[in-house]
Amino acid sequence: MDNATISQKERLKTYWIYVLVIATVLILYYTVMLVVSPWKKLSDIRSEYGIKGDDSNKIDENIIRDSTYIRLVKEKGFLRSKIVMAGTDSLYIIVNIADSTVSIGISGVVVHSSKISRVQISKILNTVDEYAISGLFASPLNIIYDYSTIRKEPLMIKTAPRDTSEYRPDIIPDTSYIEPAGYILETDRDVRIFIYQEELATIHDKLRLFRFDLNDRIRSAWQSLKRITIFRVPEYQPYIKIRVSKYDARILYRALPRNGQIAVCL
Repeated sequence: MDNATISQKERLKTYWIYVLVIATVLILYYTVMLVVSPWKKLSDIRSEYGIKGDDSNKIDENIIRDSTYIRLVKEKGFLRSKIVMAGTDSLYIIVNIADSTVSIGISGVVVHSSKISRVQISKILNTVDEYAISGLFASPLNIIYDYSTIRKEPLMIKTAPRDTSEYRPDIIPDTSYIEPAGYILETDRDVRIFIYQEELATIHDKLRLFRFDLNDRIRSAWQSLKRITIFRVPEYQPYIKIRVSKYDARILYRALPRNGQIAVCL
């Protein structure tokens, strides 16, 4: 083996070592930024909704850690949210994790209620600084966008008969009902509400919701990557994931206005 061949192999080896080192550094950087992201979000929530005291108004920390006090603060915020929404003339959603229910209301009256079969909540919403989190939900969340596996308004095309002899009753079923129901509600406080149907009877249902969830993860990863490339911490979005029946999932989604409101009680 001549010296030229040996030199070429050494250069190739050095090149791959550099690539491996750079890739490792990038992966570590990406991982660190993702770990920092939830803590930054929690810090922002504490800064905006946490206890604010000064020398003339000192806060007794024993009070804000008291479970009874925290429960009353949550109830007050939840009631305030419902009162605000009742003052509108639109339908709205009430998510009550404590009672395992999600309901549709209008003008202060509940017109439909569904049982939550399963729920999953971000750790920063469920385990740390309950006072600040209660402040986050002390007023309604406003929906700014949504993603869904089903149409919000089902479309059926009909051909009008020329006379009564051509009339035929509608026998075509609502094909949108075949698709599994799953949707994500993006809110103005960066809290994401996921609502999925509980029943997944077929492989098609499972694959459809899997692809829907995968697309959302890819979308979130892309947004995080864009922020990381300009040396900014990714925007962490706390989430609440609930499962209800297939029937209720459709009713909730189609009843809620495009820019509707949600009251949440953890």
